[in-house]
Amino acid sequence: MKMFRWPSILLTLILLYSCNKTLPTLEGVDREAWVADVNGCRQVRVGMADTLAQQREKLLALDQLEIVKLLGNPDQNELYKRNQKFFYYFLDPSPDCPGGAATARRLVIRFNAVGLAKEVAVE
Repeated sequence: MKMFRWPSILLTLILLYSCNKTLPTLEGVDREAWVADVNGCRQVRVGMADTLAQQREKLLALDQLEIVKLLGNPDQNELYKRNQKFFYYFLDPSPDCPGGAATARRLVIRFNAVGLAKEVAVE
């Protein structure tokens, strides 16, 4: 019985390590500048908005933790019916910023009940 313990532990660790997928890279998006521009108040995200919109398919099928690793914590989030969740990242200065507009553009990521990004849009 003892001789089967170490190979099974080693096999389990190898399987867990191999299941990790790498995060996509978003060309033209400076992650540190994006994360530092909370609510879009510094207007750094405005310059990255078009580049990010063109690459939004890279965000599909990522889970919530991977999105947070890639884009930082969302400016707003919303829990919807059937365990759907929305993350909002302001591209233009939000209403919470000095001089921010109520009609500020934002990146919207909708997660399904399993927690995977199902839809990415700019509104």
